[in-house]
Amino acid sequence: MDTKTILNDATVRMQKAVDFLEETLSNIRAGKASVNVLNGVFVDYYGSQTPISGVASVTVPDAKTVLIQPWDKNMIRLIEKAIIDSNIGLTPSNNGESIRLSMPPLTEERRKELVKQSKAEAENARISLRNARRDAVEAFKKATKEGMPEDEGKDGEAQVQKLVEKFNKAIDAAFEKKEKEIMTV
Repeated sequence: MDTKTILNDATVRMQKAVDFLEETLSNIRAGKASVNVLNGVFVDYYGSQTPISGVASVTVPDAKTVLIQPWDKNMIRLIEKAIIDSNIGLTPSNNGESIRLSMPPLTEERRKELVKQSKAEAENARISLRNARRDAVEAFKKATKEGMPEDEGKDGEAQVQKLVEKFNKAIDAAFEKKEKEIMTV
């Protein structure tokens, strides 16, 4: 193992942690309509579980509404049932051709819960960073025992710490952005 390989592995793991955090945060509803709210909702489409976006056009016509237009009109009942069963907290209303999901305004208490949930997700990402740092430091120590110059191993550990600080800033920025989005009325 050389310094470059160890650092690249750590960078990839840390970037994955940040990417996963950003995707998770995008699925947390912040009072504004988003097609992401339906990411975990699947409908039975001819015997297979299919995401709603696979059986219908999902759009956001305004800030408080998600519009679902099934390609097959027979799917309306199944999509409605899937949304109700998914416990995403939204009640669908249909007009025979499309389904509308109206986003209710968030209460102050609910906003605080969502911020707390976002903070927990950010902390999980930080734990992933620390795990990646620990593994990289162990790899440097092992490489030092196997013949890597000691100063190169110490430099590598310092570079890993810089990576952790860089990715921690990215996590903080993602969390602050989501917190602002949630708390904006």
